[in-house]
Amino acid sequence: MSHALDPRTRRVTGPLRPLEIAIVAILSGLTVVSVVVAAVIPMATAAGLLAPVPIALVAARTRPRAAVAASVTASAVTFAVAGLGPALSVLAAAVVGGAVGEVKRRGGGLGMLTAVAVVIAPLMAGISVLVMWVLTPLRRLFLQILQNSIDGVATMVARLDQSVADGLKSFGKNMVDNWWLWLLVSGIIGTLLSLYVAWWVLSGVVERLAHIRMQDTLDSFADLTVDEAIEPLPLRMAGVGYRYPDTTADVLHDIDLTLIPGEFVAIVGANGSGKSTLAKLLAGTEPTIGIVDRPGAPGLGRKGGTAMVLQRPEAQMLGSRVADDLVWGLPPDQEVDVDGLLAEVGLDGLGDRETSDLSGGQQQRLAVAAALARDPRLLIADEVTSMVDPQGRSDLIEILKALPARRGIAVVLITHRDSEARAADRVVHLEGGRIVEHHPDWMRPEEHLPELPADHVGGQPLLVVDHVSHTYLEASPWEVGALHDVNLRVDRGDGVLIIGGNGSGKTTLAWIIAGLIEPTEGRVLLGGEPMAEQVGKVGLGFQHARLQLQKTTVSDEIMAVGGESVGTAEVARVLDLVALPREIAARRVDSLSGGQMRRVVLASLVASNPEVLVLDEPLAGLDPGAREEVLDVLAGLRRQGITIIIISHDLEALDRVCNRRVTLTDGVLEGAA
Repeated sequence: MSHALDPRTRRVTGPLRPLEIAIVAILSGLTVVSVVVAAVIPMATAAGLLAPVPIALVAARTRPRAAVAASVTASAVTFAVAGLGPALSVLAAAVVGGAVGEVKRRGGGLGMLTAVAVVIAPLMAGISVLVMWVLTPLRRLFLQILQNSIDGVATMVARLDQSVADGLKSFGKNMVDNWWLWLLVSGIIGTLLSLYVAWWVLSGVVERLAHIRMQDTLDSFADLTVDEAIEPLPLRMAGVGYRYPDTTADVLHDIDLTLIPGEFVAIVGANGSGKSTLAKLLAGTEPTIGIVDRPGAPGLGRKGGTAMVLQRPEAQMLGSRVADDLVWGLPPDQEVDVDGLLAEVGLDGLGDRETSDLSGGQQQRLAVAAALARDPRLLIADEVTSMVDPQGRSDLIEILKALPARRGIAVVLITHRDSEARAADRVVHLEGGRIVEHHPDWMRPEEHLPELPADHVGGQPLLVVDHVSHTYLEASPWEVGALHDVNLRVDRGDGVLIIGGNGSGKTTLAWIIAGLIEPTEGRVLLGGEPMAEQVGKVGLGFQHARLQLQKTTVSDEIMAVGGESVGTAEVARVLDLVALPREIAARRVDSLSGGQMRRVVLASLVASNPEVLVLDEPLAGLDPGAREEVLDVLAGLRRQGITIIIISHDLEALDRVCNRRVTLTDGVLEGAA
C-alpha cells in the first residue's frame, strides 16, 4: 500500500508514518503501565483513571488511524503480559481516551464531551454486562469474591453492631442477585468519571504541548508514492525558501545550490543560520517556495537514495549488536556485506560487539556504516563530530572525505570546525538563512592545546575524590568497569579541565562528583562531608543542554532550578552574569539557539548557588561565535571565585577558564594529585 496526499490539506493518508509509529509506541506503553500498575498494586488503583490520557493525546494530535493503532497495540501487549482482565481494562481506557481526544482534536468543549458521554457511558457499561453474562465462570468467580468480601466485612462489624452487619449482608445479597443492574450503574458512573478526568488532564497536557509541532520535518511528500524512481542526484535548488508550519518567519531565503555525484561539500554557519533546515531540504522535505530539481525521488532511508547521520549516534542505534544495528530496517532479502562495511569505516572484527560497549567515535562510525548499507547516492552528516574526541573526529573526517572518490556519492557535512571545512571540495556558508561568501577566518582556526599543569598549586581543598572506582552492572555477565582507583583534589576557586577519549569514564566521574551515582568503591568529599549527603551542592551541566531544560520559559527554568528563594530580581542577575539580555526571560526555551541554551543552563545552575560547577562538554555543537561567548561567561564566573570542573573534547582556548588539566585513560586518572 502506498501513502496518498490530499492536495487540499497536504495531509497524509494511508499507512502510519514513522513519527506516528513512534508516538503510538511510546504513548500506548504508558497506557499499559497505568493499567498494570492499577491492577497489581492495591494502593495504586487510582492510576487506572489516568490510563485513557495517553490514548487521548494520540487521538488529539494525530490521525484517528494512529489512535486505533495505539488502542490495539496497548490491548495486545497487556493481554500478553497480564491476561484478559487487564487487557479489557486497557481496551475500555482506549475507547474513553479515543473519544476524549477526538473531541479535543475537533475543537469541541464540555458540551460536545457530555453529548459523547451520554452515548458512550451506557454503551460501555452494557458491553461489560454482556461480557459477564457470556463468560459464566468469570461471572461466578467475580460474584463469589464479592460475596466473600462483603461477608468478611460484615463479620468484623458484627462485633460492634449486629444490625449494621445484617444490613451489609442484605446489601451484598442484593448486589449478587441483581449483579447486572449494579454493574450497569457502576459502569456508567465509572465511564463518566474516566471521561471527565481524562478531559481535565488532557486539557492541561495539550496546552503545554501546543507550541510543539507534531510534524516530522524529514517527511518527504516526494517519497509518498512508489511510482517515481529513486534518484536524488544531481540536485539543483533555485530560489528556495522554507518556513516551518505555524510560524511567521522564513528560515531559509533565496537558496541557489547544486550538488553532483562525487563531491564533498561542507555547510557552515552560526547556530540558527538554517544549516539543519537546508539538510532536511536536501533529504527531501519540500520547500515553502522555490524549485528543487532532481531526476527522481530523494528516497530518504531507501536503497540508492539519501542517508543521514546525525549528531548523537546513540539516538540512531537500534540493534543490540553491531552487526544487527548495521542492517536494522533493511528488507530481509537485501544482501549486505556486513564485514566489508565495518572494515570500510574502521570497525573491522567488531560485528559481535554490543553497541553499548562502543566509544562515541565508534558509534558514529557504525552510524556511517548503517547509512552506507542503504547504498545511498547522497550522504548528509549533520555535525557528526561534535561529541567525538579529537582522534575519533579525525578518523571520521577521513572516512567521509574518501567516500565520494571510492563510491561516487555526494557527501554533505555540516560543521563548525575549520579543519573539517578545509577538507571539503567546497564550502557553503549560511548567514541568516542566506548563502553568503565564505571567509575562512570566520571559522577561527583551532588554537593550540592549552599547556596546563596537572598538580594543584596549593590552596584550600574543597572537593576530594578518594580512591573511587565504579563498575556498571557489577557481578553480572555484562559488567563494565568505568573508573579505577581515581584520586583527585580540587581546591576552592580552581578551574580543572578533565580530558580523555570517548568511553574513558569522564561522564561517569562527573555524575559521581555531583552525587548522582554512588561509586562502587571509594568516596567523594565536599567540604569534608560525603557528597552523597549533599546532592545539589554541585551543579552539573549535561552534554546535551536541551535535555536539561524542563520548563517552558527561561525564567521558569531558572526559578525552578534555583529554588523558592529565586525571584525575578535573581533571574535578571544571573542572566547578566551569563551575558544574556534580560528580555530573554520570557522566551520559550525551544526558541533558543544552542549557545543560548547552554547559557540558560549555566544561569540556572548559578542561581542554585552551588559549591562547584561540573560542566560536561559545554562547548559541543556550538559555532565559533557562541563558543567564544560561553568561554567568556565561564572565565567571568571563575574570576568571581566559582570553582569549575570542565569535561571537554574541545580543548582549544580552555586555558582562559582552567588552571589545571588531568587526563582520564580507560578509567584511570593520570597526572592528578
